[in-house]
Amino acid sequence: MAASLKELMELLEELKWRGLLQDFTPGIEKLLKGNSVKGYAGFDPTADSLHIGNLVPVTLLYHFQRYGHKPVVLMGGATGLIGDPSGKSQERKLLPKEEIDLNLFCQKSQLERFLNFNDGENRAELVNNYDWFKSMGYLDFLREAGKHITISYMMAKDSVKNRLDGGISYAEFSYQMIQGYDFYHLHKNNNVQIQMGGSDQWGNMLTGTEMIRRMDGGEAHVFTAPLITKADGSKFGKSEGGNIWLSAGKTSHYKFYQYWLNVSDTDAINYIKIFSFKEIPEIERMILEHETQPHLRILQKALAEELTLRIHSHQELQNAVRASEILFGQSTREDLIQLSDELLEEIFEDVPQSEISRSVIENSAEIVDFLSVKTSVFSSKSEARRMLQANSIGLNKEKVAEDKVITMSDLINERFLLIQKGKKNYYLIRVIN
Repeated sequence: MAASLKELMELLEELKWRGLLQDFTPGIEKLLKGNSVKGYAGFDPTADSLHIGNLVPVTLLYHFQRYGHKPVVLMGGATGLIGDPSGKSQERKLLPKEEIDLNLFCQKSQLERFLNFNDGENRAELVNNYDWFKSMGYLDFLREAGKHITISYMMAKDSVKNRLDGGISYAEFSYQMIQGYDFYHLHKNNNVQIQMGGSDQWGNMLTGTEMIRRMDGGEAHVFTAPLITKADGSKFGKSEGGNIWLSAGKTSHYKFYQYWLNVSDTDAINYIKIFSFKEIPEIERMILEHETQPHLRILQKALAEELTLRIHSHQELQNAVRASEILFGQSTREDLIQLSDELLEEIFEDVPQSEISRSVIENSAEIVDFLSVKTSVFSSKSEARRMLQANSIGLNKEKVAEDKVITMSDLINERFLLIQKGKKNYYLIRVIN
């Protein structure tokens, strides 16, 4: 259903409130006023999954569609064969076309969780720039597009200037011309009038508007979102293990959930505006509650739940919540035994671990001896006994006493024992043959 005139006039205003608007070309407000237009954002198919850094352009497209406009997703089947130098310090690895095609397929399935590709006049459209570049020869491209953009114009772009000392290949140097031609092609053949993306793309995007002006005498517009950073200035979307991916095969639903749950209070206020699809009044209410009761981590939980549900599923969200409660909250042995081996090891990958022979358990093991001699949970029997007498030891989320004997029936999934010392100190014991 098309948005009202009032809603169409307020798109940029809402994006600004959400922290999703940095720069835009003059006249774009007039274009949006009372009109339903086409706008596109491009995606780099050099991986078989999007990562959370890609959520910024995806979110721009989502709001663009929500306000009645028609989003166009440009998959870079051709440009992905070269690589965008923007924000990069060295030449990128080139991938074979077959791998690019597989990546395109995987990314589209993820985009369908955000955009409506099926119904309505403003349903999203997906295009692949390989379709118009595959039959275009090098000389054809130079004759049609190359003569319209000068070397001095291209050299002035930050994505080029920042790479000159370290070296930049002619392929990556030419990237802005190819991206600019994408905009020209979509403007001429698909009536696309707006391009959107991150602020690091501003120069490349303006090359597109310049091509449209010089080659067709037309007018087109761009707007960008700021690059998202953490409160400490570090790059958003990274963890110690690298990118946070949307694919569960690359980043599990548990780690994905944990990433959002562990963001700082300051970042949570920014991220709830940027990434939540909730309406502004609800977000403002949540922020107020968060500021008055930060210990409840209202925004972190809301982000983790909304994004895990949208990108994964209700079941995987429930699994992530259950796993988090096992590590940080109140849970039981029944919760523990419902976890798969993989998820259990993932939850406790950062806690001390050790292995013990299955024969030790088969012959039964008194708890004091087990904790201090068979394993190294405690350095001495007296220390283990003292903690047991203080009711401070848990086995598989259940308190145990000094007279406890560990048997095979205590094993989780026939492979693990989870020892808890106090409230926060865990030890994972892996039982091997």
